[in-house]
Amino acid sequence: MKAVVMAGGEGTRLRPMTSSMPKPLLPVVNRPIMEHVLRLLKRHGLNETVVTVQFLASLVRNYFGDGEELGMELTYANEEKPLGTAGSVKNAEEALKDDAFLVISGDALTDFDLTDLINFHKEKGALVTVCLTRVPNPLEFGITIVDEEGKVERFLEKPTWGQVFSDTVNTGIYVMEPEVFNYVEADKSVDWSGDVFPQLMKEGKPIYGYVAEGYWEDVGTHESYVKAQADVLEGKVDVDIDGFEISPGVWVAEGAEVHPDAVLKGPLYIGDYAKVEADAEIREHTVVGSNVVVKSGAFLHKAVVHDNVYIGQQSNLRGCVIGKNTDIMRAARIEDGAVIGDECLVGEESIVQGNVRVYPFKTVEAGAFVNTSVIWESRGQAHLFGARGVSGILNVEITPELAVRLAGAYATTLKKGSTVTTARDHSRGARALKRAVISALQASAIDVRDLENVPLPVARQQTARGTAGGIMIRTSPGVPDSVDIMFFDERGADLSQAGQRKLDRVYARQEYRRAFPGEIGDLQFPSSVFDSYTGSLLRKADTAGIAEAGLKVVVDASNGSAGLVLPSLLGRLKVDSLVINPGLDESRPTESAESRRAGLVRLGEIVASARAAFGVRFDPVGERLSLVDERGRIVEDDRALLVMLDLVAAERRSGRVALPVTTTRIAEQVAAYHGTQVDWTTTSPDDLTRVGREESTIFGGDGRGGFIVPEFSSVFDGAAAFVRLLGLVARTQLTLSQIDARIPQAHVLRRDIPTPWAVKGMVMRRVVEAAGGRSVDTTDGVRVVEADGRWVMVLPDPAEAVTHLWAEGPDDVSAQALLDEWAAVVESAGH
Repeated sequence: MKAVVMAGGEGTRLRPMTSSMPKPLLPVVNRPIMEHVLRLLKRHGLNETVVTVQFLASLVRNYFGDGEELGMELTYANEEKPLGTAGSVKNAEEALKDDAFLVISGDALTDFDLTDLINFHKEKGALVTVCLTRVPNPLEFGITIVDEEGKVERFLEKPTWGQVFSDTVNTGIYVMEPEVFNYVEADKSVDWSGDVFPQLMKEGKPIYGYVAEGYWEDVGTHESYVKAQADVLEGKVDVDIDGFEISPGVWVAEGAEVHPDAVLKGPLYIGDYAKVEADAEIREHTVVGSNVVVKSGAFLHKAVVHDNVYIGQQSNLRGCVIGKNTDIMRAARIEDGAVIGDECLVGEESIVQGNVRVYPFKTVEAGAFVNTSVIWESRGQAHLFGARGVSGILNVEITPELAVRLAGAYATTLKKGSTVTTARDHSRGARALKRAVISALQASAIDVRDLENVPLPVARQQTARGTAGGIMIRTSPGVPDSVDIMFFDERGADLSQAGQRKLDRVYARQEYRRAFPGEIGDLQFPSSVFDSYTGSLLRKADTAGIAEAGLKVVVDASNGSAGLVLPSLLGRLKVDSLVINPGLDESRPTESAESRRAGLVRLGEIVASARAAFGVRFDPVGERLSLVDERGRIVEDDRALLVMLDLVAAERRSGRVALPVTTTRIAEQVAAYHGTQVDWTTTSPDDLTRVGREESTIFGGDGRGGFIVPEFSSVFDGAAAFVRLLGLVARTQLTLSQIDARIPQAHVLRRDIPTPWAVKGMVMRRVVEAAGGRSVDTTDGVRVVEADGRWVMVLPDPAEAVTHLWAEGPDDVSAQALLDEWAAVVESAGH
């Protein structure tokens, strides 16, 4: 006997899940509903099956093919227009006209005994046997009444409660003899229970009803879709579950990685090659699809997550459905009954309320509160650029495809035939993305000078040597699974705001320039990059007195690319040095705050035991520098800025110093004491760079290990800062601890407050209002200065749903009081 599977329905009630996927392909415990149906047919010996398709037919065809993988023979009957339940079977008449056949829906989940149904049909000599089942709420279904013999007496399609005379409903599963086709007109929309069966009964034809025992769920609504998953996991329906039951009710498929510290409370299912991190909590009735990443601290309960979804840290998903290829970012909440379509982005700390529908390809911006469905327009931020270029999670937000489009957009902003410098850190992710970038640049008629793995300052310096710009790809500092794609201008500095906007526009319009076949760009690998960098540095930096001072220093390369410059640099400086952690470690392209701290403690121990003058530790890309004094004590980054400032200002006695407005005002005292003045800048590195380029600037720093040595370059450069420090210490003949001791202690405290995007403007207005008559500085954000000199600064983050606060007072207690007072102002505006 053959079977017919009806797979043409649009499933409009299930949108947005069915906006880009036909209903029969919706996964139930990681397998399409229709695959469960086909497996049931095969179990009962119905291996030859005709599938009727109409809506998104090619997706059904492509998924199941000819059925070989399931050990079945599948053929397809395509409907040009909707033909109704009977019309679509009539459309497949050619394949079914020789023998009795079984009709079943491709989007209902069941485990009925089809063999028993077929035997009943044969025993009764029926023309049609309707498979019936009992349900608690029959309103959504056609009701059927049968006599003691099983003969059908009455049909009623979708009744009202006043018409309900039975709880026995039609499941849409039938066994039929081919004669039934005589009652169905070809190419017309015809229904079985509305048109054909009443006619058969009028003529007294044998129509029987078989009341089946077992499970049946017509997956027609979001509630029934989520219920079907729970029923499979509870074992209420007899279907195959792919994977291994590692503990009662906890199913894990092949290749999935579940951290031993993840909390699993079954019944639940984790799909193949999914990754669940430590401290994630997955609770009952949750289904996690293939290749899904669940980050630490995420909580999922009764959530159905389709394939290739990213679920960020601390996010909270309850009773919702998440479509495939969607990214749920850190601390987002998705409430009961919400449905997020395919390929959406739900931003950090946003809330999607219960029963909201977000249609495919939409963005919910960070911090948004969504209580109505998002159907037409995205609620997204248009900006690509954050504080460090274009940043995001590798292969989630930053994919090779995005890198290609970005590089194509960047190339389009430059003249054909220009040269661009490319570089990367020592991570595999950056290496893979850089290859994509180079291809896109060459395909856009741009010549490429590829430096491969170099420190960030070297990439900037080489870009400034006659190329139109540069692209550096590195791991985001402190975030090992994220990358930054950094764009440089012709001076090797970060792209200006105007340059970023231009790139943004080209990218948004997708108007990329492509090279004609004869214009494909060239690719070169310049040699002796490190020698030219160190040669240039030593020519421009003041190294007087270093060789004579007989200094001994300890240098920690922290297994990063900074170590690549050190051999040629230290050799030429003729300084007694001990280099630790020089080798590249591909598995650790960045470091956490904890590992950085531990590294500094170890460095301090080595400096003290070696009786060195001081120790320095580079960050992995050689951009920033941390210090340890001669006693082995860590000089905190904000103190290191003051120590360097004191040394430089004492030697120069005039000029300007570039510092961000968040720096302690003690810097002003130090500078003034030595006859120099402070130029306050915004917190953005490119503003520091701008001031660093000016003639009279003698020094710049950000208080986080970033130092500008203007005589060499206007950007942060760890190696240049190290050479500068060596010269200064050699010439003053004071130790770092002696210099530190003569600078007053600063008391600057900082706090971050989550702020939804929608209220950031209101927060800043409230802050200005609350300042009243006090002195207000708006260099960056709003800095309110009290009469006694204490100050607080409020600054909205450009890329995240956060507001930053800094406060300084004569001691920690007064700074803390000021911080608390203004944090209350910010929080009250946010509610």
